[in-house]
Amino acid sequence: MTDEPANALHIDVRKRQGDFDLAATLSVPARGVTALFGASGSGKTSLLRLIAGLDLPDEGAITLGDETLTDTARGVTVPPHRRRLGVVFQEARLFPHYRVRGNLAYGMRPAARGRFDSLVEMLGIGHLLERFPATLSGGEARRVAIGRALLSEPRVLLMDEPLTGLDGARKQELLNYIARLARDIDIPIVYVSHDPDELTAIADHLVLLDAGRVIAHGALDSMLARFELTAHLGGFDAVSLLGATLECHEPQYALSHLRLDDGQRLTVPALDAAPGERRRLRVPVRDVALALATPQGTSYRNHLTATIEGVADPVPGAASVELRLRVGSQFLRARLTRKSFDELGLREGMTVVALIRSVAFAAS
Repeated sequence: MTDEPANALHIDVRKRQGDFDLAATLSVPARGVTALFGASGSGKTSLLRLIAGLDLPDEGAITLGDETLTDTARGVTVPPHRRRLGVVFQEARLFPHYRVRGNLAYGMRPAARGRFDSLVEMLGIGHLLERFPATLSGGEARRVAIGRALLSEPRVLLMDEPLTGLDGARKQELLNYIARLARDIDIPIVYVSHDPDELTAIADHLVLLDAGRVIAHGALDSMLARFELTAHLGGFDAVSLLGATLECHEPQYALSHLRLDDGQRLTVPALDAAPGERRRLRVPVRDVALALATPQGTSYRNHLTATIEGVADPVPGAASVELRLRVGSQFLRARLTRKSFDELGLREGMTVVALIRSVAFAAS
């Protein structure tokens, strides 16, 4: 036996389906949300089905901790129901003749019985227990499906486009539940989506897929800061992520004050969080301005000291230039006109002040 974490997932597979050829090699961290992202047909769902055992690779291996789930060279194939993987599809796939309570109990492992009430409370479905699936909204049904998957005591939770088809309010509600779930459970989540806004709200790690190939994978904030991936990010390139800890609220102005890891402070619209809680802040690239020194008499509430770590190669004829800033151990992207860049005399290694309006922030 090795010291491999019990929930660490390693994938090295190849699968051909008609004209589509999937060849993926990657490792999924043992905790947090790993997002599979790419255009339609890039191989996201195909890869998820191989992990779940619903399809088999033509060659390759999948391991979970010290256990081999699939190994074509050795003829090893653990059937789906023995992999201890929770799977949540686009459709809830609840049993129509069981009430919600019965759906949750189906496949529940004995060790999970003591967690039933707390899980029901966390997902906010206590008032649904005696109802049948046909009476549930789309968001309610998917929360029940998530609960059923978790009560099977999975070692990994696989989620395939769980928000597809929901309207704005219900989509945001379920996204909030999933974000809370990701913070509260101690197993990895592999999450498939084509929506950058979803993934910046909940993902810790990002896997970029294109035509069946893994283009790159790593921590989400680091991936968003890589200029060479811009063409594959498809919307992600418009936002940066900053992790911060809530310090206090200023209720008379509906504001919250947070502290970054390097001690710098931010002011944002009021958050529903308690002091000491960790929050991830999404900063649109268009809302970051730069100055050579902290300005006086400005409406910008946030002035972050940063270092210019990288400048993207200029696009011929383009009016703007992209910069990567380091703020402590975190990254922030900015987009300036080339004229402003030249007039300020900006260059790599230079210390600047990043100005961000408080109303620019969105948090998760």
